[in-house]
Amino acid sequence: MLSYLHVKNLALIDEAEVEFGSGLNILTGETGAGKSILMGSVNLALGQKVSREMIRNPQQPALVELIFQVDSSHCLQALEEKEIAAEDGQVIISRKITQNRSISRLNGEVCTAAQIREIASLLLDIHGQHEHQSLLYQEHQLEILDAYGKENIDPCRENVKKSYREWYALKKELESYQMDEESRKREMSFLEFEVNEIEEAHLTAGEDEELEKRYRTALNSKKILESLGAVSCYTDNERGAGELVGRAIQEMSGIQDSEERLLQISSMLTDVESLLSDICHEVADCMDELTFSDEEFYQMDERLNELNHLKSKYGSTVEEVLQYQEEKQKELERLQNYEAYREELEQRLQMKETELNTYCEKLHQQRCQCAEKLTGEITSGLQDLNFLDVIFEIGFEKTNHFTPNGYDKIEFRISTNPGEPVRPLAKVVSGGELSRIMLAIKTILADKDETETLIFDEIDTGISGRTAQKVSEKMAVIGRNHQVLCITHLPQIAAMADRHFEILKKVENGETTTRITELDNEASVCEIARILGGAEITEHTMISAREMKELAQKQKNASVK
Repeated sequence: MLSYLHVKNLALIDEAEVEFGSGLNILTGETGAGKSILMGSVNLALGQKVSREMIRNPQQPALVELIFQVDSSHCLQALEEKEIAAEDGQVIISRKITQNRSISRLNGEVCTAAQIREIASLLLDIHGQHEHQSLLYQEHQLEILDAYGKENIDPCRENVKKSYREWYALKKELESYQMDEESRKREMSFLEFEVNEIEEAHLTAGEDEELEKRYRTALNSKKILESLGAVSCYTDNERGAGELVGRAIQEMSGIQDSEERLLQISSMLTDVESLLSDICHEVADCMDELTFSDEEFYQMDERLNELNHLKSKYGSTVEEVLQYQEEKQKELERLQNYEAYREELEQRLQMKETELNTYCEKLHQQRCQCAEKLTGEITSGLQDLNFLDVIFEIGFEKTNHFTPNGYDKIEFRISTNPGEPVRPLAKVVSGGELSRIMLAIKTILADKDETETLIFDEIDTGISGRTAQKVSEKMAVIGRNHQVLCITHLPQIAAMADRHFEILKKVENGETTTRITELDNEASVCEIARILGGAEITEHTMISAREMKELAQKQKNASVK
């Protein structure tokens, strides 16, 4: 459940903190006090787009923080599957909004708005003031039916989706396969050229990598031999340093006498000559050990150029080029056997269409079975909400084409008065009636999907009197198994509160702010009296409010028993 809400620097709210409890949490307040802003902040935390004008003080960031206490084993398991750790059963969602950007966090870690929405769908269900209008759309009506019967319907839907994708792919392939004889010959000629070009290269998988290694080794050997050849040229006894040192030794032999320094120079030159000789022998040995063939190197270079040319056209590796050849060979064979392959495609498409139709029929049957049960539950729920003589039906139509969701179109139909024919919702009900129908549906779906928290934002618009009483009783029933947060202007619903919060607008130091306060029993009676009596609260109004509160409590106690 949503246990804590913290809002700071947002619209009329300077800073507000609320601790919600289990059961029915009611929020009331005068028009314009900021009820919608407070609950809208929940939507902001869950990733809804926000106008920067909503920031109260542009110099400071706005903040919305939600803390959920998760008790449902189903929800905890779903969070675990998404790798969300709920330490001590808590999930913390926050969003910080500045003039330049907003940052969402989940349990302290930065995440995207899409991730937040995905997690939030497990934790709560928000029903806004105008959401009931979606009931008028047949697409949404089908979503409601599928959500209600998802345990049996979802496997059928998955079969339909998979079969539809395969059927659609075959259908598109067959459509693209229609060509005249000239186009077919032109395409065949082009494919033959590509296949032959690859085939004539006699490729081997992995050949390019192996050849590149050998080429690099050969290229390195070539560079080494060229360098060693230069060293040999510079140091040998015929045209290099060896010859010059030999001449120097001859010159020294003509001037040698008993002088020690001359003898040392002559000895050093002899050592240099010996060292150069050793170098020449060592270089010659290295050159003998290294092998390099200009012809082989040229062949490797040519083969690499051929491979790279093919890779530039047909794939980044030899394996991809071979795969491309295989695919084009199949295309070529299909074109060579055009009529036979077209007939094969038509047969495969027909078989897949038969399969798809079978899956759609099974999905239709499951939906019909679930629709019968849902019709009974909605009818019962509407009777609880003061539709005493209601007749509710779910009508089915078959589309003239396949879709990934089968071929069903459904329509919610209703008669709210005796003797009236059953007609589509859009042609019968008012806004207030739509709200009650949606409330009945939400109640049914909430029991199905184990959502812990339900938020109703002023869905009681357009109802009053006995109907309002019935709605309050339904809210109390929902509150026995779920946490319910409800913004309302009806005293009947406010009287049913397990926890009652007043949203109040105040002007202090020339600034308007919104505050939220939890009311004790006596303060709750006063707030109900305000809703009943308006600006002036009389003693009679207080008596009525107190009586309404006491009767609501007795009714809740009786329903629990």
